[in-house]
Amino acid sequence: MPQRFDLVIKGGTIVNHDGMAMGDIGISRGRIACLGSIARDAAAEVIEAAGLHILPGVVDSHVHFREPGSEHKEDLESGSRAAVLGGVTAVFEMPNTSPPTITAEAITDKLARASGRMFCDFAFYVGATKDNIDELPRLEMLPGVAGVKVFMGASTGNLLVEDDQSIAAILAKIRRRSAYHAEDEERLQARAHLQIEGDPRSHTISRDAEAARLAIERLIRLARAAGKRVHVLHVSTAEEMALLAEHRDIASVEATPHHLTLSAPDCYDRLGNKAQMNPPIREAHQVAAAWDALQQGIVDTVGSDHAPHLPEEKAKPYPASPSGMPGVQTLVPVMLSHVHAGRLTLQRFVDLTSHGPARIYGVAGKGRLGVGYDADLTLVDLKETREITDASTASRCGWTPYVGMRATGWPMATVVRGQVVMRDGEICGVAAGQAVTFLEALPSMRS
Repeated sequence: MPQRFDLVIKGGTIVNHDGMAMGDIGISRGRIACLGSIARDAAAEVIEAAGLHILPGVVDSHVHFREPGSEHKEDLESGSRAAVLGGVTAVFEMPNTSPPTITAEAITDKLARASGRMFCDFAFYVGATKDNIDELPRLEMLPGVAGVKVFMGASTGNLLVEDDQSIAAILAKIRRRSAYHAEDEERLQARAHLQIEGDPRSHTISRDAEAARLAIERLIRLARAAGKRVHVLHVSTAEEMALLAEHRDIASVEATPHHLTLSAPDCYDRLGNKAQMNPPIREAHQVAAAWDALQQGIVDTVGSDHAPHLPEEKAKPYPASPSGMPGVQTLVPVMLSHVHAGRLTLQRFVDLTSHGPARIYGVAGKGRLGVGYDADLTLVDLKETREITDASTASRCGWTPYVGMRATGWPMATVVRGQVVMRDGEICGVAAGQAVTFLEALPSMRS
């Protein structure tokens, strides 16, 4: 009897571990059941994908969805809606909420809030503090936890862990790869006087490349001594990339679309405070260095660092204005525009947004188009050109730093575990996201 499927994606170009080729994908019970040539009458539902490229579901491993505590800017529902509209099938959400995600109770609360409300799959980082170090080995193994996040510089509340002794204690305790916002707090404080009121261009001067380099140098030394793996987030300078390239056995690297696309001072002239990020948008030579590192294979993942604030919050006079910008919905079209421009191949994009997150975080059953893997798919039209607008932004903040950009390469459908949740720019599925599973936190690995 011929094999039957719940859904068949027909006639697209499959971008897979063995290259690109025309083919069909058969999906059963939320997983990929067949790759090859499949009859149209073999499925209850068929998506005609001629002219489209079928990618492993895009994973955005760095988002701030602001819930609990700042739901006026974003919440798990609205953030995940923006994600799937942008072709993202899973997100890893950061701990600097209010209250911060630093306890088992906070993780349980976030998982409960996500259930039945998030359109994409999800995981949550647990934040390290100086007070929960002894608890981190248990917390990092909880279901739905992406790993430990450490803020070495300029964070809110008690999430700042700026001293070597505390970072060393964290590394000594934990087992999994941990993620770092690496800016040297002592240098940030010493240069705070360089912030010029009302001039966001001074943000890049006060939070300079040396602040990033010093933090990376310290982190590598501490991680090497502990024999632990670290993932450095939003790396934005040549100095950092050069250091990290020498320690690939323990250090992995994330870049962001905004550090690869925007440059100072132009972005501040055009966007004002909306361009304010930590670490800052850098000068053109640093953007070029980030691209060189990406092309040399130093960069492992690309995450959006989606961190929305309302326009009226951003309009406060610098430096009272908050740092952060939305990005989860634009990650795919912005990066595919770089593919269109020849700065990276489509296969490298898949490596950075699917294979890379799965490899670095040890994701189970995602990041690849293969039989038995979750049927997470991002269908894109590489020829489609559209203008990015504030009006099309699903994030509760209602704006985008890429406003006016004509992007080539757009997500046309988002499939999460076999369920079509977005098609042709419209939400067409229910909020049925589930917690991502991690290999190192499987029940058999927790002993």
